[in-house]
Amino acid sequence: VRGGWKNLKAVIPGGASCPILPAKLCEEAIMDYDGMRELKSSFGTACMIVMDQSTDVIAAVWRLSKFFKHESCGQCTPCREGTGWMMRVMERLVRGDAEVEEIDMLLDVTKQVEGHTICALGDAAAWPIQGLIRHYREEIEDRIKAKRTGRMGAMAAE
Repeated sequence: VRGGWKNLKAVIPGGASCPILPAKLCEEAIMDYDGMRELKSSFGTACMIVMDQSTDVIAAVWRLSKFFKHESCGQCTPCREGTGWMMRVMERLVRGDAEVEEIDMLLDVTKQVEGHTICALGDAAAWPIQGLIRHYREEIEDRIKAKRTGRMGAMAAE
């Protein structure tokens, strides 16, 4: 990672459809399918995405949700509606415009999409968001609170 190991923020170990892992879990991670399963992620296509401390992980996962919304063929309702919901809530989380309660609502939407679609695109859209919420909930909540208190500019400078 640029700047060395201490600058590592997160890794998506298997490409866009896999749950994100924070640096602290990557320190001891075994980079194989079983090791990733134990960490509730996946080795997927092994197309690793490495993010340093300058990366806005919330925005990164929003971009993935935008991609999956675009790629949805729209044939099945959970994917057609769910990817749109996920993308729109993620966009609000990026801006800090959401309510803290919407984090759990978003997680519920991912669970309603996961395993309920004709193809695997719905699962692929849900998993990165689930990983983000599992590992970066505090960062998401901090962004929402910062927006409410007018500290968004200060957060960007940090």
